[in-house]
Amino acid sequence: MTRFIDVKGKIVDLKPTLERIASGRKFPHRNDGAVFKNREGLLPRKPYGYYKEYVAETPGVQGAGPQRIVTGNSGEVFYTPDHYKTFIEIR
Repeated sequence: MTRFIDVKGKIVDLKPTLERIASGRKFPHRNDGAVFKNREGLLPRKPYGYYKEYVAETPGVQGAGPQRIVTGNSGEVFYTPDHYKTFIEIR
């Protein structure tokens, strides 16, 4: 499943973002592909560097917007529609 509801109640298709991540292409934002530190503690605790964050484009928002994809070294993928306040496990 790649369609989710964002914070404004709109359907978001994450497939293009997931394909971009898989292909190694970067979104033009300094944190795209950076280490996600899990400061919020909402994801399972893992060693530093385990998680990476990627920008999921937010239609109608200039720049990065609030949506992110966070990946783990073991293949986990999480979506956050609200800049790390909540997470939805995709796989």
